[in-house]
Amino acid sequence: MTFTIEDVDRLQQKLQEDEQDYQIELQEGNILVMGPSDIESSEIGAEFIRLLGNWIKPRKLGRIFDSSGGFIMPNTDLRAPDVSFVAAARLKRTVRDFGQLVPDLVVEIKSKTDRVSKLEDKVKLFLELGARVGILINPDELSVSVYRPNGDVAVLTGEDKLTVNELFPGWEVAVSELWPPVFE
Repeated sequence: MTFTIEDVDRLQQKLQEDEQDYQIELQEGNILVMGPSDIESSEIGAEFIRLLGNWIKPRKLGRIFDSSGGFIMPNTDLRAPDVSFVAAARLKRTVRDFGQLVPDLVVEIKSKTDRVSKLEDKVKLFLELGARVGILINPDELSVSVYRPNGDVAVLTGEDKLTVNELFPGWEVAVSELWPPVFE
């Protein structure tokens, strides 16, 4: 059976009525149900959004979305990156619905149960469909991989600087700043 966006809407409504907290995506007509992420991955996502948002908002460069923001892709998939960005020129006003465009930046953060190969495939699909940059953050390896549509992949660690000049000229953050602090 092949599912549609309307089927996803109905399932989400049913889950809300039952007070269930699941994220749903549609991939090639199949419904993907995901439970909540581990808190380390969540904290990394929140920190990434904060660091990037502090740069984007005063410059009015565009909009940042968290893992709840769903986008309908040109191939009719409904996908929700852990973090995404859409340039202001492409989304002048937020809609009260799924975005019907491919984000300019997609970020996936490996949770403890994720397989890296599936996350790489998801990032690469976004790039094939029009994303300008994809980022895979792997807390297990303390690494950040930056993917570009031409196939280039840069792997960053430690004090390496993450930059996305094609979208955020002048913005940079040390990879080490993404990891949760230890309070002792």
